[in-house]
Amino acid sequence: MIGRRRLLQLVLTVCLIGFSGWLWSPAALAMGGPQLPLGSPAPDFTLPTNAGDGSVSLADYRDQWVVLYFSPRDFTSGCTLEAQRFQRDMANYKAHNAQVIGVSADSVDSHAEFCDAEGLEFPLLSDPKGVVSKAYGSWLGAASLRHTYIIDPDGLLRARFLGVRPAIHSQEVLATLDDLQDT
Repeated sequence: MIGRRRLLQLVLTVCLIGFSGWLWSPAALAMGGPQLPLGSPAPDFTLPTNAGDGSVSLADYRDQWVVLYFSPRDFTSGCTLEAQRFQRDMANYKAHNAQVIGVSADSVDSHAEFCDAEGLEFPLLSDPKGVVSKAYGSWLGAASLRHTYIIDPDGLLRARFLGVRPAIHSQEVLATLDDLQDT
C-alpha cells in the first residue's frame, strides 16, 4: 500500500506535468479565459480614451509594435506602479517603435484623473463591460486581469504575460521586445 506522503508527491507530480503541458500549449488557458495562440491575429478593438480624439483602435497602430496591458483599477498600488514603470521607460518603447496602451474597466474620466496624477503620456482605454478584455482572455467578473500582450506591426500576437509583477514588468516587456525584434 502506498503511503500518504508518496501519494501526495505523485499527485503533485502529475499536476505539475499536466500544468506545464497546459501552460505551453498553443491555446493556453488562464484565469480570465482562453488565450489566443501566439502568432494569431490580435483581436481588433476601438475603445474610448482620455487621450487624443477620444477613441483608440488597434488599427491606428499598424506598422508599430503595441504593448497592450490590462489592469484592474486606476489608483490602486499595483496599477499605479505598473503605469509609472511604463511611463518611466517610454523613451525605450519609442526606440523600439512601440506604443503602450492600457485597458481597464475604469471610466474615461477616471483615466484622465489617473493620467494627470501620475504624469502618464500613453492612452488608457475604458472597457467597462469587458468586451475587449474578454476577447483577450483577461476578464474576471467586473475587472480586467493584469495581463499584457505584445502585438507586432502586422497585428499578430507575439508574446503574452499572465503572471505580471508590476515593479519589474516594464523591463520584462522591453527585454521581450528586444528578443522579438532581433529575430
